[in-house]
Amino acid sequence: MSTKIVRPAALIAQGDLKLYATSLKVSDLLIPKFYSVETLDPEDPTDSGYQRLLNKSRAKKLADYIVAGQKTKDAFLPTSIFLATHRSLPFDPQSNTVEIDIDRIGPFSVVDGQHRVEGLKMAAEKDSSVLDFEVPVNIAVELSKIAQMCHFLLVNTTQKSVDKAVEQRIFARLSEAIDVEDIPSLPRWISKAVGKGDDEKALNYVDYLNNEPESPWFGRIEMANAVDEEGRNTTNQKTFVQAIKKYILVAHNPVLTYEEKQYKIFLNYWIALRNIIQPVDNGVFYKYNGVDLFSRFCAPFFNKVLNEKNFTVATMEKSLQRTFDNVEGEYAGVGHSTFWNRGGRASYMNSGAINQLNAELVRALHVSDSEADIEI
Repeated sequence: MSTKIVRPAALIAQGDLKLYATSLKVSDLLIPKFYSVETLDPEDPTDSGYQRLLNKSRAKKLADYIVAGQKTKDAFLPTSIFLATHRSLPFDPQSNTVEIDIDRIGPFSVVDGQHRVEGLKMAAEKDSSVLDFEVPVNIAVELSKIAQMCHFLLVNTTQKSVDKAVEQRIFARLSEAIDVEDIPSLPRWISKAVGKGDDEKALNYVDYLNNEPESPWFGRIEMANAVDEEGRNTTNQKTFVQAIKKYILVAHNPVLTYEEKQYKIFLNYWIALRNIIQPVDNGVFYKYNGVDLFSRFCAPFFNKVLNEKNFTVATMEKSLQRTFDNVEGEYAGVGHSTFWNRGGRASYMNSGAINQLNAELVRALHVSDSEADIEI
């Protein structure tokens, strides 16, 4: 199979971005090392991939559609595939053709369209006539890896949705790259989020909780693109990151001033909660309601503990136990495991109820020991 392709193409300049609009046959796409899909690795926060996991079912539906349309010749796939390379492509302005030498250029990165590519590949395996099927392709050239990731983010946040957890990882990676790599122009809302760096900061917390063996959350958080084969995940990265951004990364949280120690302090907080409540593995403590409530309560609690200048597990346990003992009314059992069992009181709390319980916890937190012990 030839590794050199010459195709009619139109050169498109969009600012500093150079694109070639062309078409390729499925047989071209299947040339060895023609393309690669850099999938985000959930086990490696430093991984350079950015694509979501391939949905085989989605690709198969496209394959079935393409195969069914071969006999009637009415298969229709107008949406272009977006490929990119950091290299340049020879373009002949006289003949308006572009030359693709796979041995020199490949593999192209599939910035957008991995399900279309996979679906076409599956279709060709079922029906060889699909090899001659042409698909529209846009090829971006001289585009760095970081720029390719940015364009993936743009396509999948401004036009169609991408998993929030994958988006969070990309935002975090861009925050790290701001001062060391050239980043293309981004929409204002993305630039603001990247510049603020909250996704990166929140992910540091989540990664720490999920990776420390002593953590109550060890291996329980479903990370971006992860597959929970053992059924251990009880919440996901998206939920935890959003809670941390909303309730932990706030100006009145004193722990943020402790730089690297903040992660250990946050871990100690969860260890203390687990030690007191002793929740069951499949209980609500490890799900959305537990994450949301104790993330809300975190900053007020840390401000109280700050007076003791001690963030050890033992100190937090003592303060938390005193707080739970001071809780009154319908939420008085919040410090007991039965409250957090499936089907228990915590299972039926909506956002309003969680807010009320948090307010009661804050009140109980500030009840003095002497006041709590007075009997009349």
